[in-house]
Amino acid sequence: MASLLWHKVAGVSGMTALAAGTYGAHGFKPADPVYKTVYQTGNIYHLVHSSALLAAPLSKRPNLFGGLCSFGIVTFSGTCYLVALKEDRSLSKPAPVGGFAFIAAWASLLF
Repeated sequence: MASLLWHKVAGVSGMTALAAGTYGAHGFKPADPVYKTVYQTGNIYHLVHSSALLAAPLSKRPNLFGGLCSFGIVTFSGTCYLVALKEDRSLSKPAPVGGFAFIAAWASLLF
């Protein structure tokens, strides 16, 4: 059951990562170009961790690994997208929490 769930989550996440990346490459025109980099950073982490979700069923604790990856995508990548789209760095406070979730997800594979 966990296998099917995490493959579906990976599919949805991968589709949204590709859609966001396409928008970032072709439609996103921020006034300050530094926000293009912030957007791209969020997108890269989104895409990499969407791919990592495919391996969740192979882990000892698929729900822990998948949950932490998903939480990291939402909080880290989502924050990067929001900061870039709003062009407001004051909205970046949740990003480190998402980064720690990514680290914890990878660390969960050790146990």
